[in-house]
Amino acid sequence: MSLIARNKSNPLRASALAVLMALSPFAPAATAQNRLPPPGAPTNGFADLAERLLPAVVNISTSQVGRAERQPGAPAPGPGQRRPETPQFPPGSPFEEFFKEFDRQGRGAPDQAPRRSQSLGSGFIIDASGIVVTNNHVIAEADEIKVILQDNTQLNAKLIGRDPKTDLAVLKVETAKPLAFVQFGNSDTVRIGDWVVAIGNPFGLGGTVTAGILSARARDINSGPYDDFLQTDASINRGNSGGPLFNMAGEVIGINTAIYSPTGGSIGIGFSVPSSLARPVVEQLREFGRTKRGWLGVNIQTVTDEIAESLGLDKAKGALVARVTEKGPAESSGIQSGDVIVRFDGKEVTDMRRLPRIVAETSVGKAVKVDVWRKNKSVTLDVTLGELEENEQQAAATLRTRPQQLGAVPVEALGMQLMAITPELREKFEVPERSKGVLVTKVEEGSMAAERGLRAGDVIVEVAQQEVTLPSQVIDKVQEARKGNRRSVLIMVERAGEQRFVGLPVDPRG
Repeated sequence: MSLIARNKSNPLRASALAVLMALSPFAPAATAQNRLPPPGAPTNGFADLAERLLPAVVNISTSQVGRAERQPGAPAPGPGQRRPETPQFPPGSPFEEFFKEFDRQGRGAPDQAPRRSQSLGSGFIIDASGIVVTNNHVIAEADEIKVILQDNTQLNAKLIGRDPKTDLAVLKVETAKPLAFVQFGNSDTVRIGDWVVAIGNPFGLGGTVTAGILSARARDINSGPYDDFLQTDASINRGNSGGPLFNMAGEVIGINTAIYSPTGGSIGIGFSVPSSLARPVVEQLREFGRTKRGWLGVNIQTVTDEIAESLGLDKAKGALVARVTEKGPAESSGIQSGDVIVRFDGKEVTDMRRLPRIVAETSVGKAVKVDVWRKNKSVTLDVTLGELEENEQQAAATLRTRPQQLGAVPVEALGMQLMAITPELREKFEVPERSKGVLVTKVEEGSMAAERGLRAGDVIVEVAQQEVTLPSQVIDKVQEARKGNRRSVLIMVERAGEQRFVGLPVDPRG
């Protein structure tokens, strides 16, 4: 099964499958080697570029205390669980001794004393004074961090700051002489198909150079709230994490972070944090030791085609405000639940995913213009951003499942049955006391409501941006949508105290 893998390497517990794949005659050849260079590619290969950049790329070795029977940070096997079996090889196999050592290191007795484990990653120097950038997951939970230069000089590193949300970290090493360093480039100007070069420490082998092209942009791999990865086919393997992705000018346009792989090794799909996202984070970590992100104070969700049609938008775009945080910047500026944010600080919000990143990159305390679509017209509001705290949520709320129960008033056009909320129903469906609206008591299998994720126990708070408390009001709003030849009706649904909008198709013919 395919997976997204972080590229951190453990030299004592390297992936056996990765070793076998690397030595197998059936291992896939690197795609970059099989491709004819396009016009404009280096006529002498990448040697001059690599020679110039290698001194600024470092290996990072971390150590931490952990029991021998499991990987650093991994949970111990629970009751009844078995540890992985050691692969079996014929006597005399060249892999036999390797796996014997693997077995000794990986299966210590449960009461064995803690031992120090080591892991390897990559990084790069961005300042001659010894400022190093890497991935957060490379140094997470480390007790000791060492930076190894190209000439094998080992320097103790101090953690300056880290940001788990973008998986970035900044280190500082002390040195008597200025170090070679590289600079960030502009990842926004890189085009799909451009040549790129990755340098890092795959499988603990030391400075390794690979080349490929930029395969895609703006990839969301569900690793964090600000996913906007560059994709490349330059070979990236475990241990490359934190290493730089260069353009042909020798500028860092990405930080190699993850791979998509069914084997644990490179299959030509690697992901890098773009420099346009990384640079401001690195600057804040250097200055403050942490990030200071802008905060708007809204829960948002995707604008579907049905929602866009019900709101009178010409197409699905922007971010729909599902809830406004009490006393937050959005509430103070007049942003309302049901607004669609289409432009923020002069930047177009093409979809829901783009808004959190734009807001986060905006300076705390900055006054910005926000354009919203509200009741069939555009409204411009002035917003002064706050600072995002760790416990704040800027993504759309995820609704939890509730049990189904039969009801009384059917809304056939939507495929569900509704009831006014009574104390008995409130208790039965665990509806919070503060929740007001109309209770969904049954959803027909295969109905439009079921396809849009509605379930018994949901509370319909609004229909067509009008509050409802009785099933008859819901029916009236559906009939109004039909008469107006609307193909869908917008409803606000609350589940477990969280709200979201749903665009439900209706048959205008009745």
